Amino acid sequence: MHIAVIADAYPPLKTSGAVQIRDLVIELSHQGHEVTVILPDPGLDKAWSSHQYGSVTELRLKAPRTKDVSYFRRAIAEFRLSSAMYRNFLKTPSCNVKFDGVAWYSPTIFLGIMVRKLKQRSSCPSYLMLRDIFPEWALDMGLLNKGVIYHYFKSIEKFQYRQADFIGVQTASNIKYFNNEYPELAARVEVLNNWLSTPVQKHCSIQLEQTQLAGRKIFAYTGNIGIAQGMEILVDLAEAFRKNRKLGFVFVGRGTFVEKIRKQIAARQLDNVLLYGEIDPDEIAGFLKQCHIGLVALDPRHRNDNIPGKFLAYMQAGLPVLATVNAGNDLEQMINDNRVGSVITTNSLADLVEQAGSLLEQIGKDAEINVRCRKLALERFSSSAAACQIVAAFNG
Repeated sequence: MHIAVIADAYPPLKTSGAVQIRDLVIELSHQGHEVTVILPDPGLDKAWSSHQYGSVTELRLKAPRTKDVSYFRRAIAEFRLSSAMYRNFLKTPSCNVKFDGVAWYSPTIFLGIMVRKLKQRSSCPSYLMLRDIFPEWALDMGLLNKGVIYHYFKSIEKFQYRQADFIGVQTASNIKYFNNEYPELAARVEVLNNWLSTPVQKHCSIQLEQTQLAGRKIFAYTGNIGIAQGMEILVDLAEAFRKNRKLGFVFVGRGTFVEKIRKQIAARQLDNVLLYGEIDPDEIAGFLKQCHIGLVALDPRHRNDNIPGKFLAYMQAGLPVLATVNAGNDLEQMINDNRVGSVITTNSLADLVEQAGSLLEQIGKDAEINVRCRKLALERFSSSAAACQIVAAFNG
């Protein structure tokens, strides 16, 4: 098959979405398919650029900048994104390709026009890899109210869903969202587990043995540091253990709340915490080898579930997790059923401290917990399984 994969993130970007798309594209290629991965690139000085490696064509199209800009500029750029991409796509040799399927990744919700045009040109099915239910999560976080802007985003969201013959959501609870909000589309929805390929073994620029945390049991957090994560409670957790010189906390990532977290650490003079910026995704495995427990935090106001990419990375590295998530999140049952860590849904610091202590005791006694973590990653979250599921949908 010749499959088009459309996304707004891809290496050299270091986000979890970029890594997921890279891993999926490589896996599809390994399974014998031709892949054209189609990406917006605001840095181009021409309409398009193309690079071929094996059976993969990486096609970059000039488009408005949607990242690292103000919310207002981003909204305008997102509105123009799909049309700009398609206009420049028509200038490329790939415009003559007949695709057997179009798969696209959300976020963003603004690729619907591009998908619709490619489907029409190739008369092929489409698969939406839905990793983020927007604008609902923004409403939950208080970033939006049910006004004009919210309803505008809802119209874009619905348009996107209508372009999909198949919609792959992260958890079974996400299906309930469609049953309630878009019952006419519910038959198109299935669970597509998040995925992560076996990591490349690359030297990590973070060497904890050379820091003040050398020799300690390390609680590690990797990934986005923003409003959706509710990371303040993790700083509180570190402060609660500040007198325990056998423990340390390391936060690694980028996001809108990095400076806020940095200032909290400094204001409280937490010498048991290190905060690093984003590192190359291929360094994550090397970093996690130096750690003992992975941290997951999701703001308790969330009403729709997701399985964060960091959770997959922890499982793959054999790290049990300490998680604080919204009540009813499918992640709670997954952690408990597979015995891969501890989780709270109360957003209570006292509860989190208690569970941290219990988990520290457990990892000292339970020699199999690391094995269970790796087994869960292999059985539930492989890029091979995700690629096979998407291809099977296209084959009908």
